[in-house]
Amino acid sequence: QVQLVESGGGLVQAGGSLRLSCAASGSIFSINAMAWYRQAPGKQRELVARITSGGSTNYVDSVKGRFTISREKGLNTVYLQMNSLKPEDTAVYYCNLERIRSYWGQGTQVTVSS
Repeated sequence: QVQLVESGGGLVQAGGSLRLSCAASGSIFSINAMAWYRQAPGKQRELVARITSGGSTNYVDSVKGRFTISREKGLNTVYLQMNSLKPEDTAVYYCNLERIRSYWGQGTQVTVSS
């Protein structure tokens, strides 16, 4: 079993920054990748950023140059540094861990005011 605990969400003005954290515990071996997804009201959940066990990263186009995903060694903790936030970044952000199956955190709300 895997547990993912997210933190770091909140309310910020446009142009501000937040850093999300996701701490993984439990059966955290043979991890392929970890990722951050987000879901805004009335929209589908979308992949925001992903980092593999080898350190490769990819981002959705809308956050490139503003968001950075990083990890502590072993992928136990993953971060999402979010800079130059925009109102359209407002969403619930979910941590995801890929093993044989996917695991999800409970989500953390990010609200960007204009």
